[in-house]
Amino acid sequence: MIEVRPFSSLGGANHGWLDAKHHFSFADYRDPQRVHWGALRVWNDDTIAPHTGFAPHPHNDMEIITYVRRGAITHRDSLGNAGRTEAGDVQVMSAGTGIVHSEKNEEDVDTTLFQIWIIPDRQGDKPGWGARPFPRGDRAGQFVTLASGIAGDGDALPIRANARVIGATLKAGETATHAIGRDRKAYLVATEGRIEVNGVAADPRDGVAIADLDTIEVRAIDDAEIVLVDVA
Repeated sequence: MIEVRPFSSLGGANHGWLDAKHHFSFADYRDPQRVHWGALRVWNDDTIAPHTGFAPHPHNDMEIITYVRRGAITHRDSLGNAGRTEAGDVQVMSAGTGIVHSEKNEEDVDTTLFQIWIIPDRQGDKPGWGARPFPRGDRAGQFVTLASGIAGDGDALPIRANARVIGATLKAGETATHAIGRDRKAYLVATEGRIEVNGVAADPRDGVAIADLDTIEVRAIDDAEIVLVDVA
């Protein structure tokens, strides 16, 4: 099953400093058909104006992955962590028993990012944060694991869920495959470029919900950058 959820159908709100689109029910957007996809609970497509951002606020028992598409985001939290994550790079916050953090665009240009929340397999762990660069060239023509809670996924950023976040950059006409398994689900968004998933067309920033498939093949119609979450 492959269901395309057009970008125009997403919920969201423009707060001036933040233009947010929600693939799943979030804040004031409620859709009983789009609450979660397996353990994937939130996928927000955010544009944050320069020198603005999210003031300190708390989270607990959630894996929060931030994929920066353009610009950069600066993180600070109650554990004393601080870091600046640039376009193409990834940060992970495991909220655990509780953490307070801020996310600010301290740049002179808009920052665009995906914020992805995954329900952890267990609760009550200590909170934590980490970030690392993932050069786009390293995932040219193939999927690369960016964050994972699955054994054997190498140097991906760790998360506390039976899930992985992967990314690929494809030139027009290139394809990449990913084995999912019929007992799992996947959700895919192209940050840019038109794509086909097993022959089903999707435009940039459309959501593609996938279930009951062993393997998918993603073909780039245009040069494309793709983020995919594979969850139980």
